[in-house]
Amino acid sequence: MSDKLQNIINKQQNQSNPEVTNIEDIVQLVGFVVGDEEYSVPILTIQEIIKPIEWTRVPQTPAYVLGVFNLRGSVIPLIDLRQKFGLNSINHTDDTRFIVIRHEDEVAGFVIDRLTEAIRLNKSAIGPAPETTLEGESMIEGVGKQQDRILTILKVHKLLERDF
Repeated sequence: MSDKLQNIINKQQNQSNPEVTNIEDIVQLVGFVVGDEEYSVPILTIQEIIKPIEWTRVPQTPAYVLGVFNLRGSVIPLIDLRQKFGLNSINHTDDTRFIVIRHEDEVAGFVIDRLTEAIRLNKSAIGPAPETTLEGESMIEGVGKQQDRILTILKVHKLLERDF
């Protein structure tokens, strides 16, 4: 091997993240935007991500429950995360998506403003939920830190919790 090639290999190895030594230390998330904030959920909880489709309104449900939609024979509740988080609803855009999330036997679709990216974070880069939230009632699992941004990681079981 030439010295030049060996130098390139050495530089690449030195630039790799020294904190990431074990695959179990990595958390894989999918990021998305609701309003002006970026949120994420574990990638393995996502059943699928689709463009908006028709849904049917269900009477006597909270305003954030838009209704239900049919996804290959399964009737799935549709929740507007903007309304659930206390933001004003907006018309769907080309970036709007339904993100179908599953945890154990619970499944629901959530309207998000747009997807961002798949994210790999080291567990050491994830801090606890802010102390300003009530621990048992908070939807926030933790806060992920990357070089240029803060990412709110949501508790999937709290998102899927039915209060309607």
